Parts: sequence; C-alpha cells; structure tokens
Amino acid sequence: MSYALSTTLHTTFEDAVERTRKALADQGFGVLTEIDMKATLKAKLGEDIEDYLILGACNPPLAHRAVNADRQIGLLLPCNVAVRADTSGEKGTVIVDAMDPQIMVQVSDRPGMREIADEAAAKLRAAIDSL
Repeated sequence: MSYALSTTLHTTFEDAVERTRKALADQGFGVLTEIDMKATLKAKLGEDIEDYLILGACNPPLAHRAVNADRQIGLLLPCNVAVRADTSGEKGTVIVDAMDPQIMVQVSDRPGMREIADEAAAKLRAAIDSL
C-alpha cells in the first residue's frame, strides 16, 4: 500500500504552497505546523536541498473522532503534507504529497477507525485533486 496521496504541479514553489494551503482549507483542514526542511537542514547541517516544506494539516472534527477511537493515534497526527520541488523533473515542477490516512487503519484496529480514515482520505484526496 502506498502511504501518500500525490500530485505534480507545473508552477512556482510559492504558488504550489499557496494553492495547497487553500485546497486544505477548502476541505476543513487547518495548518498547525510548518517545517521548512530546506532552511532547517541548511542551518543545522550546512546542507543544501531543494525547496521542501512540510505542512501539518488537521481537520479538528476528524482528529477528535480519531483520538476518541484510539488515544495513541495522536502519534500519527496531524496529517503531514509535503510540498517539494521536483529535482528529477523540469524546472518549475512541484510535487505535493499528503500522508494517506489509511495508514491509521494499518496501525489501529479500533472500532470506527476505518470510517474516520476513509473520510479523512476522501477529504485529502479532494484537496490534492483540486490542485
């Protein structure tokens, strides 16, 4: 099973990030965390990588239901969405990967988790498809 819902965009990195934030918001996700991997790896290790941003996306009603079904599921929350410049493609190509919530079902067999994961996956898929 793949653990990512993905799409490829032909645009600037900044535009891809903006569009991803809007698509997530349109599906009820807020961005709780943001990790700039490019800046972090440069500052901490002196290493250069492509533009790479990890957005921690949360849909509060779904997160609430998931945590109520299994308190340890918080280890897999929020849903990470990575926006990254494609180093193997042509310039101006950006990949957006979202963690597939079906991973939660593989980890937790608690009652109701499949339905929550299905709903979260549908919303994230809709966000990715709208890009």
